[in-house]
Amino acid sequence: MKDCICSKMREDHNNKTDPKMTHKCDSSCLGPLTFHPRVLGDMICLSEGGRRAERIEDTFKGGVVFTRRCVRISERIRVLVERQVPHWQGAMRVGFTNVRPSTRSLPLPPISMPNLTETSGYWATPVLESYCQEGSALEFWVTADGDICLKFQNSRKQRIEAKVDVRKPLWAMIDVYGQTCSVFLLGSKTKGFLSKKRSCPLPKPPIRRPSTFSLENTTPSENSDDCVSCLNMEIPADDLCVVCMVRQKDITLPCGHRCLCSHCTPKILVQFGTCPLCRLEISSPTVT
Repeated sequence: MKDCICSKMREDHNNKTDPKMTHKCDSSCLGPLTFHPRVLGDMICLSEGGRRAERIEDTFKGGVVFTRRCVRISERIRVLVERQVPHWQGAMRVGFTNVRPSTRSLPLPPISMPNLTETSGYWATPVLESYCQEGSALEFWVTADGDICLKFQNSRKQRIEAKVDVRKPLWAMIDVYGQTCSVFLLGSKTKGFLSKKRSCPLPKPPIRRPSTFSLENTTPSENSDDCVSCLNMEIPADDLCVVCMVRQKDITLPCGHRCLCSHCTPKILVQFGTCPLCRLEISSPTVT
């Protein structure tokens, strides 16, 4: 019963992580780069507008995600490793597919290699654990010859012969696997002979810093992590906290967004310090 409840909460949360982005595009714009909000592994929860993919249970698998839009040949996808756990072997895998994610049947296979790569239209390569430490970033892209390239911080690029079919549309694929349990899309770019193009809007990685202020009446009780008891409360969906999707939102942020419950607010302030909806820095939220 608890597994069913957690699965429903994760599904509801993921369905709300693809907000309509407002941005000004020009000839140098590649468009927003986010994860597909509905076609994803069983253990993945999306946040930050679909740019963070996090494995939510203590398992090494169930973390396959795809980009929502197609990517171009030589479009460098930049991804940040936010969190890792040392007790698993292996790390994330990256690759491409020309199978449109929205046409796939669910659930997805638990791992990309070999579950997906042994089928037609999927190509991936593992990333070494040493390159997937917390805070490290990497770029990966597909060449016109169908090879997969990896570029790590302060290192030369690696080129893997993959024979990707570049004649058809391609979507990027990441498997949040093994020690890697949370990744964040930092956007993408292409390097032309005369011009450069980037994805938009340009995302900034979340700021993880100590809170510089305190809140009254927002300290969770000892049993407040148990969300099951809250399910008996009939709360309209529009009134639910955007983080836990269980409790009623009762915190109004300085930006005017009323989107958090008193239980989740301290965690959001400590981890990010910004509004979950507009990313404005939070100074002094109000309990109402």
